[in-house]
Amino acid sequence: MAERTTAEQTTRAAGSPIEAVDRALLVLEALAPAGPRGMGLAELASRLDLHKTTLHRVLAALRHRGFVAQDPTTGAYLLGGAATRLADDFLGEENLPVLLHPALVALCAVAGELVHLGVLSGGHVVYLDKVEPERSVRVWSAIGRRSPAVTTALGRALLAYRGTDRAMLAGYVGAVGDRPVDGEHVWSVLEHARATGYATEDEENEGGISCVAVPLLRSGSAIAAVSVTAPAERMTPERRDELHAVMRRVLPPLLPDGLTLPG
Repeated sequence: MAERTTAEQTTRAAGSPIEAVDRALLVLEALAPAGPRGMGLAELASRLDLHKTTLHRVLAALRHRGFVAQDPTTGAYLLGGAATRLADDFLGEENLPVLLHPALVALCAVAGELVHLGVLSGGHVVYLDKVEPERSVRVWSAIGRRSPAVTTALGRALLAYRGTDRAMLAGYVGAVGDRPVDGEHVWSVLEHARATGYATEDEENEGGISCVAVPLLRSGSAIAAVSVTAPAERMTPERRDELHAVMRRVLPPLLPDGLTLPG
């Protein structure tokens, strides 16, 4: 996205009902892409076409509320914890089912299969929401149920996009307990998921049932996953590819701002 020009910023500020609030928002917008490097006062003032004294007052107010922090070594300003927590809270587990339910309903309607939403909790996946098609699928799933991450497509999609390496995967396999799990097979599924954008599971969590799942990414890391579940006899390789294409078509327009599918 092209950087907003000074002229555009000035026009926006002039049209704002409360200019001081608008300046604060412009500061946050400028600091967000700067990341941990931050920006110095002079650079920020030049970018926003603001006098340093005026900008310093805005920054002081934002620092007071924790929306801006200052690097003690370089003096650069960067986003504070209060700013980043806004998105964390908005996209938290309590809100995700409400935010994403319309997307699940739409996906279920197009795919004609059972749809789940899940998040990672320790070594397990927790089901936050489900939408059932008109033709029922006998699956032992319920909102709030926990299943081992490594035996589910949901969990594998999450692990693939959370930086899981072989040592970490061994810990997740160990969390399953006495149930036998082929760690090498799971690793190959994770690698395939990173390459294709979706993870699979074929009767490894429940007999007669197969799933395909995509991760929902925030800043490149998976915070949740959506799966489509069907009887194993229907889940051919061609059907998996078809369902993945449906997920890529249906979900993105219905996701909250800040959430994406793998490219």
